Amino acid sequence: MARKVVVTVVDDYDGRSPAVETVSFGMDGVGYEIDLSEENAARLREVFAEWTPFGRQVGRVGRRRSKPVEPSGARKPEAGVVRKWARANGFEVPSRGRVPSEVVAAYEKAAS
Repeated sequence: MARKVVVTVVDDYDGRSPAVETVSFGMDGVGYEIDLSEENAARLREVFAEWTPFGRQVGRVGRRRSKPVEPSGARKPEAGVVRKWARANGFEVPSRGRVPSEVVAAYEKAAS
């Protein structure tokens, strides 16, 4: 039996909308990241835009570019599935712990 796990990332602010990006910001020396919908990301930027003209820019402290939230289809394959494939294809893999990256790469190459 095949099993597919789908992870849906929702907006941290409203708890309902699909999150499409992670926004990073800082205040009082503390960095934050929040997953937001397109609409709420724009709202947050509008609030900061109201205040930033009065501040002094001190650099880009730990700032990362906003990045799209990784779609659920782009996740790594399940370790159990990779182990089963690896054993069937002559690879030695541990029954527990991390699957070696070479084995995962071979699995992904064979699956594509």
